[in-house]
Amino acid sequence: MAAGYDDTMRWAAPIFYACGCAALCGQTLTVEPSRALADREVVIRASGLDAGERVAIRSELLDANGHHWTAQADFTADSAGAVDVSRQAPVAGAYKEVSAMGLVWSMMPQEHSAQLYQPPHNFAPQPIEFHLLRKGQPAASARFEQLALAEGVRRIPLHEGSLRGLLLVPPGDTPRPGIMVLSGSNGGLPVRPAAWFASHGFVALALAYFRYDDLPNRLENIPLEYFGRGIEWMAQRPEMAGKPLAVSGTSRGGELALQLGSMYPRIRAVVAYVPANVRFPACCGNPGLAAWTWEGRPLAFLPPRFAGSGSLEMRAEIAVELTHGPILTISGQDDRVWRSASMADSVIARLKRHNFAYDCENLKYARAGHSAGRPDIAPAWHGHPVNPTSGREMDLGGSPRGDFESSIDSMPKVLEFLKKALKE
Repeated sequence: MAAGYDDTMRWAAPIFYACGCAALCGQTLTVEPSRALADREVVIRASGLDAGERVAIRSELLDANGHHWTAQADFTADSAGAVDVSRQAPVAGAYKEVSAMGLVWSMMPQEHSAQLYQPPHNFAPQPIEFHLLRKGQPAASARFEQLALAEGVRRIPLHEGSLRGLLLVPPGDTPRPGIMVLSGSNGGLPVRPAAWFASHGFVALALAYFRYDDLPNRLENIPLEYFGRGIEWMAQRPEMAGKPLAVSGTSRGGELALQLGSMYPRIRAVVAYVPANVRFPACCGNPGLAAWTWEGRPLAFLPPRFAGSGSLEMRAEIAVELTHGPILTISGQDDRVWRSASMADSVIARLKRHNFAYDCENLKYARAGHSAGRPDIAPAWHGHPVNPTSGREMDLGGSPRGDFESSIDSMPKVLEFLKKALKE
């Protein structure tokens, strides 16, 4: 992979090959550790500078779509002639505040066609190059690799009957609690969030239910019994051996996770990212069709144009109080796809009205959008990406800083919530 990466990164060659001067000039640039999971903050340091000297550090990467992303910020060296990005705010550049990973989340694409950062396929590492510039000239370089999957995590394809998915199993033979992970209206296989859970010790099933393999092409009339079969398949796996199970989903997958939690007693915890508190119609063809069915009958849904209509909304509201375990929602107050923050608040309000016996919380982020809580540290800028199911552009809302802050705050809270909820 390294050779292929160098070939495609020729646009950065003048800086990359100049790093040899570091040994002669005495400047160094380090990233510690040089390889880490994509949710981890690292320490970027420059040394060998003059006290009070102003220098720049530039970051560069090539994403899975072949788009170049970059960021640059200026720093003032301290009295020891050093810069520590995790401790110092830049004096100019792509971001303003102290942020160990500011040179990553603030990256912007160089091509106008790029609308959203795309991570490498098949869990490949994401190489990121950092370059130290003195008076605009290269002085030192360092390379960092973000890992999507922890070492030793096993991959087991699921292709039994109608079930399609990928099971990710942490290393070792000890049975672990499980998490079923569901995508939203993009469909497909939600491998990235499943990889995050598996990298932190959970048996994670990325379960596809449309727009994948021989499954339906649209999110419409999806039988909820399908997910029940997935739950039973997980429960019988030796990697779990009767350990408790949670479900997690994003957007329409968050709506689905709440719905499944209200129906299947085996589900002992729910994590819903930017969810709805009601069932919405099919996406993204005939709005008169239901998204979900049960025992062959469509479940009541709320057409968006009737939002706020009391009787229709009551029929479509998810009975979250029937869930057999705690519920955590993560939402953005600047979500422009739908009003996830207020709908998540409605979930919590309903639970409290019904004297819900378990913990419940909505992690709500003022400057985050529909990407709130994304479990990694990546370029957070986005344009108007196209939803592959509807073919329409989406305004996700939020700001790069707001989305990043929602991720860095929520990731440890989600993991702690699950560890507590699934502890026997």
